[in-house]
Amino acid sequence: MRPSSESFVRRVRSKLDELSSTERLLADFLLEFPGELASYAGNELAQLAGVSPSTVSRFIRRIGYDSYEEARRHVREEQEVGSPLFHGSSAGAARQVRSVTAHFQQSQANLAATFERLSDATMAEIARAIVGAPQVLIFGSRSSQAFALYLRWQIIQVLPRVTVIPGPGETLAEYTAGLSERDCVIVFGTRRQTSQMDRLLQAAVRAAAPILYISDHASPDCTQARWSLQAQCRGPGPLDNHVGVMALCDLLATLVIDASGAAGRKRLAAVEQEHEELGDFE
Repeated sequence: MRPSSESFVRRVRSKLDELSSTERLLADFLLEFPGELASYAGNELAQLAGVSPSTVSRFIRRIGYDSYEEARRHVREEQEVGSPLFHGSSAGAARQVRSVTAHFQQSQANLAATFERLSDATMAEIARAIVGAPQVLIFGSRSSQAFALYLRWQIIQVLPRVTVIPGPGETLAEYTAGLSERDCVIVFGTRRQTSQMDRLLQAAVRAAAPILYISDHASPDCTQARWSLQAQCRGPGPLDNHVGVMALCDLLATLVIDASGAAGRKRLAAVEQEHEELGDFE
């Protein structure tokens, strides 16, 4: 079977939800260092990723290749195109993990990879949808809750009905029960999410509410989302680098504030006046 035009990384991402725990270990490794597949034999790759050779074989078939060599040729073809993603190595990352320069360069690379996928037209459409929604629900669990809280903190200055869900002691049902096709649901789907995320996505689909899905290179796609934004979160060490996610939040907030127009400026002025009346910053 000849590889399709679908990239190697896209093949891996499309199967993440179907993988066993050991196959997911291999997938995570290859999403970080896809070029390693072209550099090593199957048993060597298994040792690098900490899995068995049989896991490598199963994984290769699961993502649509007839053989390891076929997958290897496909990755080599993508290396020849010049993508920097396919030229990093796990050995190099291990040597550079404590380097300030390595972290800075990775942050720059993540920002570039994140923003090169964006278009002005799509981002403007998203901003208008958020501004026009009767309510905006933002979800993120685990570390992604910080992104949800930050985005809400920024755009609530011009939009009054923005909520991070669920709140302490609450369930999703208190919010999804009244969800409509006019509302907007923003979901941060960066990796290692809880099962709550899937339940919220299902509820939003049932209500026909438009979904903005923000994920990373190591997370499955959300086919039901109206808009999908993917941040590059590769890190030089064991932790993901979330510079790209925060930059997306800043971009979204800026565009929403701009799209809110006169009504947004009026609310912003009222908020500032209340700060003075309440002495919030004295």
